[in-house]
Amino acid sequence: MITITTLDPRAPSESAETLATFLHEHLDRYRDSMEDIHRALDYALSSHPCKGGTIYLARKGDALVGMLVMLHMPTAGFVPEHLLVYIAVDASLRGEGVGTQLMQAAIADTDGDIALHVEKDNPAQHLYERMGFSAAYVEMRYKKG
Repeated sequence: MITITTLDPRAPSESAETLATFLHEHLDRYRDSMEDIHRALDYALSSHPCKGGTIYLARKGDALVGMLVMLHMPTAGFVPEHLLVYIAVDASLRGEGVGTQLMQAAIADTDGDIALHVEKDNPAQHLYERMGFSAAYVEMRYKKG
């Protein structure tokens, strides 16, 4: 049985290092650097009035088997005010509904619109479409350097 909880930033059940390591390992080829993952976790756990987020944890017994990181952005009205930054599920449990349960919890708990970025070849795109996400825009980036 999978249990979904939210991480309490005032008394986290796991260290930021444990969470970052889980994400880095289970995002596979879609992973960001540890530095970028830590920055996203720091933003989500921030008590600053213009920052913050929610971290959802999926557990099977005591084992961490999935995680979703949602950032709350001060952009309501012109850009979705929530950004789903990471969702990762232990490879041994993929296809068993853990990602769906994490997404359902995040959608149910979140007021306002949610945006996410997904690479064209990421199989998770099908999960997002089943959950009601649509590709309304094409994101284009200009990278300096």
